[in-house]
Amino acid sequence: MVGFSKHLGIFRRHAITFLMGFASGLPLLLTGSVLQAWMTDAGISLENVGLLALIGLPYTLKFAWAPLLDRFSLPFLGRRRGWLFLTQAALVGMLVMLALSNPAVTPLLVGLIALAVSFLSATQDIVIDAYRREHLPDNELGLGSGFYVYGYRIGMLLASGGGLMLADVIGFTSTYLLMAGCLAVAMLVTLWAPEPEAAAPLERRHLHQIFIDPLVNFMARPKAWALLLLILLYKLGDSVAGNLTTPFYKSIGFSNAEIGATVKIFGLWPLLGGIFIGGLLIMRWGIYRSLVVFGVLQMLSTAGFIVLNHQGHDIAWLAGVVSFENLAAGMGTAAFAAFMASLTDKRFTAGQYALLSSIMGLPRVVIAAPSGYLAQAAGWDGFFLVCTLVALPGLWLLIMIKDSVPRT
Repeated sequence: MVGFSKHLGIFRRHAITFLMGFASGLPLLLTGSVLQAWMTDAGISLENVGLLALIGLPYTLKFAWAPLLDRFSLPFLGRRRGWLFLTQAALVGMLVMLALSNPAVTPLLVGLIALAVSFLSATQDIVIDAYRREHLPDNELGLGSGFYVYGYRIGMLLASGGGLMLADVIGFTSTYLLMAGCLAVAMLVTLWAPEPEAAAPLERRHLHQIFIDPLVNFMARPKAWALLLLILLYKLGDSVAGNLTTPFYKSIGFSNAEIGATVKIFGLWPLLGGIFIGGLLIMRWGIYRSLVVFGVLQMLSTAGFIVLNHQGHDIAWLAGVVSFENLAAGMGTAAFAAFMASLTDKRFTAGQYALLSSIMGLPRVVIAAPSGYLAQAAGWDGFFLVCTLVALPGLWLLIMIKDSVPRT
């Protein structure tokens, strides 16, 4: 009986982790590739579609308000669940407002609402990351991270692949309303989940300590600035290229349904396989060697888009290029997540992880914002060639700071 209760507790913890991962991944591409497709269909220029990357800016700045979610509690549901429930309720409301907007008539308003969705989604990520770290025992963090990633990817799949396919059938307005409904259901998980015990009485800390201590602790380590630069550069080429893949697919003749079925749904399995294979290889090779090998594979997979551009509208080539790119991305993501986790101090997990993940997101948001202008000026071949080559500085830096990267 005791063994059954123990297994039931483990199952509940990881079911909650999986479902929270789903809620975390659902809104991401609703302001990314799905919104890009909606804007493109509405006749918005490629340059302005590229600027939509700025909507993801809150993901890169979430470290700025993450400590406040540690410091203050709401008068209901506890520190973690209270903030999570409030954030999800506001997120559902913003998605409904986005659904009822028209990008062809008021593109600026759509962009502002999408920015609000992005801010709330980033806040949800902060709370869920902190909840996962506090809720799971140390010996279940690895397994829990796997469940979280799979839930996250399924949420992204539903929003992106399912969203694009649904948009061709019921339109973007109904699609966004449906996604808002899915997130509203996910709020029940927040009510079902137990409130974790806080690691420390944060209310007793001074406000400046909440903000400064995690940063001071990280910067005290050797070559801290080089490690931060590596986090910025490692996935630079992959992130910039990914910002315009949807307009690229549409420019060579693929429909929303073809993109949703091939890129989002079929492409999910190589991605999940890459995460799994990457995890196994990290156990065998360690973090450093994995980062090097997977970084090279990511660079080569970006060059595959040049090949696809010359093949044109060919589903088989699309599936092949996407499979290679997602397999490499999954392996790189597994290694990079392990790398960032290894750099955090358990006393400052929420603040430091928010900082590192914000820096990691900069290429996808700020640096990728003018990508539409680059693609317009250089053409698709030139654009993806530049994205391939900009992966080299990150690999070079990785070799230069070899001794500062954790091995296990």
